[in-house]
Amino acid sequence: MTTSTGVWEGLEKIDILFEGFFPWLAGQYDPEKGGFYYARSSIPNRLYEPDIESTSQALNILIRNNLLKDIPSQMADKMIAFYQQKQDSVTGYFLDENPSMKKDEVMVHRALSYSLGALGKLGSKPRYPLPLMAKTAPDYVKTPENYLEKWKSIDMRNSWRGCDLLGSSCVYIGEMNEADRRPFLEEAQRYLKSIQDPVTGLWGKGSLYVRISGTFKLHGFYSRFNLPMPNTEKIYQSLLTCLRTEEAYDMCYIRNPINLLSYIKQDIPQRELEEIIRITAENMKKLKRPDGGFSRESGRSPSAPNVAQVKGEYYPDMPEAVHLSEGLFEGDMNASTQAVLIRQQCNELAGENYGPIYGSSNFYKLLK
Repeated sequence: MTTSTGVWEGLEKIDILFEGFFPWLAGQYDPEKGGFYYARSSIPNRLYEPDIESTSQALNILIRNNLLKDIPSQMADKMIAFYQQKQDSVTGYFLDENPSMKKDEVMVHRALSYSLGALGKLGSKPRYPLPLMAKTAPDYVKTPENYLEKWKSIDMRNSWRGCDLLGSSCVYIGEMNEADRRPFLEEAQRYLKSIQDPVTGLWGKGSLYVRISGTFKLHGFYSRFNLPMPNTEKIYQSLLTCLRTEEAYDMCYIRNPINLLSYIKQDIPQRELEEIIRITAENMKKLKRPDGGFSRESGRSPSAPNVAQVKGEYYPDMPEAVHLSEGLFEGDMNASTQAVLIRQQCNELAGENYGPIYGSSNFYKLLK
């Protein structure tokens, strides 16, 4: 299928937004600590340190621009040490210095997943046994029945938070061998199918963007274990309705639909693809910042991204805020890694070959 003029124009509008991006990214790296800061305002304040999520997100940006193969050995060694020093020798978990982090179950699970993935990409591994092997994982991982009870206890009145708790807890299933894993996956599939909305294809409650974001969180479960996500045609129609009618004030609301579309492999009519990419480009432009990065939210970069998605929605069991910056009108790593992925996946949806972002080849020369 030939790419239409409308799709090309949308893709070009996205590419233009990355002017000044790699100088910004290079400025977030701390060569002494081996990690990346969340935002510019994080750097001068001694309260903030390079963190696991920001460093992993920066690493993903390098990978998506074919830069990992050129990483200087000293930088790779520093990054490996950064992650390994974050691992607790007793529990096997990877934790940042901020004591509030361990109080947010999603952050704990995500840090474990991010750290394992990053170490593998850097050609290394954890220094200590992981939680399942160290027998420090939660009791609900002992049997499929315990796991199911855990899932049933999760409040789904905010789909985004609820599905994040559901999906991130699967990090333990990933540690299991295939035979032990199978009954857990079967229980999970049955349960998720039973609570999926048969009309919209979405899970939980909240605004359309909140429910789509929740559904996006679950796609990680399905894709990680190569399982089919049910009712993808209905999900697609819900995505279209959302893009056409709702305000995307958060970069997650721009990335999550595109990521879902990329995953469900829907046959998208050309006119609808033009519309999707045009809306995406317009929404991304609103979150581009003068410093070269992108911001999570339209008014500012949230200082605590783990609670950034509240804004008038019901939010059960509000986690303690993990502050990573001053929360200024600035780029942040969370939004910026999403922007890079959006560019990649929009090109993939259009069936186009895409190269690295312009200026990415200068990244290592830009480092301090």
